Amino acid sequence: MGFILMVVVHAASLQDRDGAKLVLDRIFYSFPKLRLIWADAGYAGKLVDWVRHFIGCAIKIFKRSDDTSGFKILPRRWVVERTFAWLGRYRRLSKDYEYYPQTSETMIYAAMTHLMLRRLVRNRRCSSA
Repeated sequence: MGFILMVVVHAASLQDRDGAKLVLDRIFYSFPKLRLIWADAGYAGKLVDWVRHFIGCAIKIFKRSDDTSGFKILPRRWVVERTFAWLGRYRRLSKDYEYYPQTSETMIYAAMTHLMLRRLVRNRRCSSA
């Protein structure tokens, strides 16, 4: 559905694959039944083996084919982009205003909580009428 379950905000100097290890290390304890992770080609390589060994689940990598030119929609990638668009609607998340990474993480959790609650209330109104 594109809702964020776990967030780790880190310095831009940290490579995405290393940042993914931080997220996956946290999420493992909160969601032990996690069995499959979808990722794009930027996460291919040693991360796949690390996840299999330490987390115990599989990563499915969605790569763009080499013979395609121009824009092509990758499976499940639109979910990530849509989530980023949802977050961009919140003023505190539209730019990097925060000094501490923990504050940015908290603002993302607040935005996701707001989105989920709005959808729950909307669905409840429709079903009770």
